[in-house]
Amino acid sequence: MSLKRQFQTISERSGDSERIGKALLEEVRRLFHFWHRTRDGTLRRSSFRVYMRPLRGRVEALLAEGTASSHTKTRKTCHKLLKHTEALWTFVRIEGVPPTNNAAEQIIRHGVIVRKLSHGTHSKKGSRFIERILTVHATLRLQKRNVLDFVRQACEARRRRTTPSPLAPHPAVAM
Repeated sequence: MSLKRQFQTISERSGDSERIGKALLEEVRRLFHFWHRTRDGTLRRSSFRVYMRPLRGRVEALLAEGTASSHTKTRKTCHKLLKHTEALWTFVRIEGVPPTNNAAEQIIRHGVIVRKLSHGTHSKKGSRFIERILTVHATLRLQKRNVLDFVRQACEARRRRTTPSPLAPHPAVAM
C-alpha cells in the first residue's frame, strides 16, 4: 500500500488519527508539488533537496506523534514507517528514483492477476515455478525481449545439456 493510501486510511479514523492523517496528506501534497516542478524542470534538483528537509522533518514529527496515538493501527503504522525512514526519502538523495512505487506495481500487476484468476498454486514447487516464470516474463518485457523465444531456447538448452542464455544480458550489450 502506498504511503498516500496509508495516510488516507489514518485520516479516516477518529480522534488524533484523523488530525495526524490529514496533516500527513497535506505534506504529501506539498511533496508532489515540488516533485512535479523538479521533474518538469521548473525547480532545480538542489532546491528540491532544500525544500524536502523541513518537509521531511514535519512528516517524521507527525509520524512520531502517531506512535503515541490512541488508535492501535495508527500507532503501529507510524512506528513501522519511522523504522524505515531512510528508505522513505531515497528519491530525494538519488536522482532518477521516483517518490512512488507505481513502476513496481505495474511490473507485478500481471502476476497478481494470474494469481487471482488461478486461485494460486497447491504446492511449493508450483509456487516456485510461478514465481520464476513471472520474474522471467517481467524481466524480458522490460528488456523488450521475446518471452516465448527465451523459454524455448532455455528448454532446448536443458534438453541438450548446454548452458542457456542468461536472463540478464551481457553488460556490453546495450538495451
